[in-house]
Amino acid sequence: MYNIFSHCSKLLLFTLAITGYTFMTNNIVSTGFAQANADGAGNPLLAKWEGPYGGTPPFSRVKVSDLKPALEAAMAENLTEVGRIASDNAVPNFENTIAALERAGSALERVSAVYGVWSANMSGPDFQNVEREMEPKLAALSDKITQNEALFKRIETVYNSPEKTKLTPEQQRLTWVYYTNFVRAGARLKPAEKSRLSQINQELAGLFTKFSQNLLSEENDQYLTLKSEADLAGLSQAQKDAAARAAASKKVASAWLITNTRSSIDPFLTYSERRDLREKAWKMFINRGDNGDAKDNNSTIAEILRLRAERAKLLGFKTHAHWRLENTMAKTPERAMELLESVWAPAIARVREEVADMQALADKEKANIKIEPWDYRFYAEKVRKARYDLDQSEVKQYLQLDKIRDAMFWVAGELFNFTFTPVTNVPVFHPDVTVWEVKNKTSGKHVGLWYFDPYARDGKRSGAWMNAYRDQDRMDGEITTIVSNNSNFIKGEPDEPVLISWDDAITMFHEFGHALHGLSSNVKYPSLSGTNVARDYVEFPSQLLEHWLSTPEVLQRFAVHYQTGKPIPQALVDRIEKASKFNEGFDTTEYLASALIDMKLHLAGDKKIDPDAFERETLAALGMPKELVMRHRTPQFGHAFSSDGYSAGYYSYLWSDVITADAFEAFAQGKGPYDKTVGERLRNNIFSVGNTIDPAEAYRTFRGRDPQTEALMKKRGFPVKSSTGSATAPVGGKDKNR
Repeated sequence: MYNIFSHCSKLLLFTLAITGYTFMTNNIVSTGFAQANADGAGNPLLAKWEGPYGGTPPFSRVKVSDLKPALEAAMAENLTEVGRIASDNAVPNFENTIAALERAGSALERVSAVYGVWSANMSGPDFQNVEREMEPKLAALSDKITQNEALFKRIETVYNSPEKTKLTPEQQRLTWVYYTNFVRAGARLKPAEKSRLSQINQELAGLFTKFSQNLLSEENDQYLTLKSEADLAGLSQAQKDAAARAAASKKVASAWLITNTRSSIDPFLTYSERRDLREKAWKMFINRGDNGDAKDNNSTIAEILRLRAERAKLLGFKTHAHWRLENTMAKTPERAMELLESVWAPAIARVREEVADMQALADKEKANIKIEPWDYRFYAEKVRKARYDLDQSEVKQYLQLDKIRDAMFWVAGELFNFTFTPVTNVPVFHPDVTVWEVKNKTSGKHVGLWYFDPYARDGKRSGAWMNAYRDQDRMDGEITTIVSNNSNFIKGEPDEPVLISWDDAITMFHEFGHALHGLSSNVKYPSLSGTNVARDYVEFPSQLLEHWLSTPEVLQRFAVHYQTGKPIPQALVDRIEKASKFNEGFDTTEYLASALIDMKLHLAGDKKIDPDAFERETLAALGMPKELVMRHRTPQFGHAFSSDGYSAGYYSYLWSDVITADAFEAFAQGKGPYDKTVGERLRNNIFSVGNTIDPAEAYRTFRGRDPQTEALMKKRGFPVKSSTGSATAPVGGKDKNR
C-alpha cells in the first residue's frame, strides 16, 4: 500500500484532490497564522533539513509538542507564498504560476512528512490530541488554496494559452494536472458552494481522524489472553514466544497474549488447535470498530458517506465514486465494477471447492464440525499439507526477515542497477528503524535513502506500507528521494532471526516495489515524481515486483535455513510452486468482497446508510460464502474511511494486477525474469517516469499493446475465457481535458 498521508507532494499539499482536502482569499494571512509563525520560531521542524544526502528529517530532535506550532507556521508561510503568486501583476505563464506553485510550500512539505510519520508509526495520546485539532485545519488550508479565484484564473490562463504548445511535454502534463485538480476540488464553484465544500472537507477530516483513532485503539487495547499450556496447542515455539512478549509488554502476568492485529491473528487462526479460542480470536478481530461502544465506527462511517455524497453533488458528479474515478485509469465506477464482477463468479466457485475439501478432511478426522470462518485458515493449512505435502511452518524456516530484505536488494541490483549500503549517520524516529543509502551500481551516484521500520508496536497502525519523506526532482538542481517501508512483524529475541511466512515475504517484495518506484524516479517536477500517479496504477509496480521472490536466483541465494544455512531444497520449491494457486478462492473472494462493498457504498449516493445492514444485505445478494468474511469489514476498512485515499478505489489492486500479470509475461516471453532488455523498458517507461505521461500510454510503450485479462486469470488459476473486446478493458482511454 502506498501511504499518501505520511508525505504529500508539493501539489497535493494544497490541492489534495484525491484525498478530498480541497484554500480562501488572495494573499491575506490571518492573525492566527501570523501568531503561529511567531510561535514556531526555533522549532526544529521548520528548519531546512541538514546533514548528508541533501539533508534528512530531524527525527532525533522532534517532540510531539513541536508538531502543532510547526504545522501552523508552515501553513502561514504557504498561504503567503501562494498569495504572492495569485496577486502577481505579470501575465500568467508557466514559470510565474505553475513552476512557482511547485516551489511553494517547502516548509509545510517537510513538516507534513514528519507529522505523517508520527501519525502512522507512533500515535500516542499526546499526538492524537494534535491530530484531532490539526486535520480539519489542514483541510481548510487546502480549500483556501484551491478556492482562491485569482490563483485559479492564472492556472486556467496558462492551461488555455496557445503558448502551452511550446512547453515541454512534462510541463504540459504538469499544467494539465494543476488545472484538472483545481477544477475537481471546486475551483469553479460559486462562493456559497465553496464555503459549504470547505465545511464538508473539514468535517470529513475530523471524521477520518476519529475513525482511525478508534481503530487503532481497538487494535492496541484488545487482546486474547491464553492462560495455560493447553491454550497454546498447535502453536510453534516462535508463536508462543511472541505471545509471551506481548503479555510482558502489556504487563499481563503468567499468560500469553494474541494481539488484535492481522500479524498476530492470522497465524493463530492457522495453527491453533483450540477451536473455541480460534472463534474468540476471529470474532475479536472482525468486530474491530463494531462493538456498539465509544469506539464503534458505524455512525462515523454513515456520516462520512453522507458528506461524500453531498460533496460529489456540489462538484457536479452523480456519486462520490464517479468523482473519485474520473481521473483514474478506469475513468468510471461502471468499468471498475465490470472487472470486479467478472472475477467474482469464478472466485466464489473456487471457494466452494476449497470448503468441500476442508469439510471432507474434517469429516475424515471425525471432528464433527461444519466449517466456519474461524476454521478456514486452520483447515486450509491441513489440506495444503495433505494435498501438496507443504507445511507453511517448514517453509518459514527458510524465510528470515533479514535475508528476504537482502534478496530485495539483490533484485533491485539486477533489475534497477541499485546498491544498498547501511548508514548510521542520520537520525531515526525509533530504535527499530534502519537506514540504507541507495546508489547507482555502475556510476556510484547517490540515488536516495531507504528507511526500514519492520516491527509492530503500540501506536503503529497495522499492515504494511511505503511512503516518501521527500520526492525526487530536478527543478533547481538534483533533489534525491527519501522513501520508507513499514510493516508489523513480531519482533523476536535479540540475535534470533525473525522467521516470516511466504505471504509475508510476498508483502515485503510488494511494498519494496513501491519504494523502487520512488527511487527510480527521474523527472523534473516533484508533483509528477515517483508514486504520484493514478490510484489504480500506483499498485502496478509494487504488485509486479512480487513475482521475483519465487525466482530460483532469489531462492537459492537467500531462502536459506535459519539454523543450517543450507538453501531451500528444490523438492520444497517444487511443492511451493504446485501449491501456488492453492486457496486462491479464499484470497480473491475476501479481497473482492471488500472492493465490491467499497464501490457499492459509494455508488449509493445520498441514500441513508446503516453500514452494518448494508454490508450484510449486499453480501447476501452477492452470494458471499458464509465460511469467510471481507478482508476488511466496513467498520475497520481503513482504506475507505481513514481518508479519501482509497475510497471507491479498493478495486485498484485488482485493476493493477491485470496489468501486473500481463507485464510479467513480457519477461516470460523474453529471456526470463532478469531479461536486461525487458528490464530496461520497464525502468524507462514505468518506474522512472512518474506521472509525466498518461499511464495507459506508458504501458503501451512498454508492452506494445494494452494489457489483457487472460494473464490474470491464469495467474489465479481461474478458467480463461476466449479473448474478447473486454480483454483490454482495464486500460483504454486517456486523461480527460489533456
